[in-house]
Amino acid sequence: MKTFPLRIGTPDGMFFEGEAQRIVCRSITGDIAILAGHCDTVTALGMGGAHIIMEDGTKKEAACIGGMLTVINGICRVMSTTWEWEEDIDEGRAQRAKRRAEEKLAKGGLSDEEFRLTTHRLHRALVRLDVKK
Repeated sequence: MKTFPLRIGTPDGMFFEGEAQRIVCRSITGDIAILAGHCDTVTALGMGGAHIIMEDGTKKEAACIGGMLTVINGICRVMSTTWEWEEDIDEGRAQRAKRRAEEKLAKGGLSDEEFRLTTHRLHRALVRLDVKK
């Protein structure tokens, strides 16, 4: 299968740079798959699992939390707020974050901003746990 250049960056710097056969990420409107020869595009990323079929055919799973994905002149760039490979996710930490968010939501009495932040934290924890499975 044909490959294309893929670059993944986070605020901490370049996370991955290499060739890939396919990348699938969650955009704000649903999942998007990029293959070699994809037309130029720009999309905002949502929160969800992502996977890459590497140049050698192996599959790598990750949690992608927000950002942008662009394809320009055949080069795919992912600029993600957070990108965590499956093997780097601390399952215990994600479970604790999930529990804290659920408890806070169940308790109630949150301002609109607190509710928004808490549901965001819960969603992030759920994505991380889903990818870790």
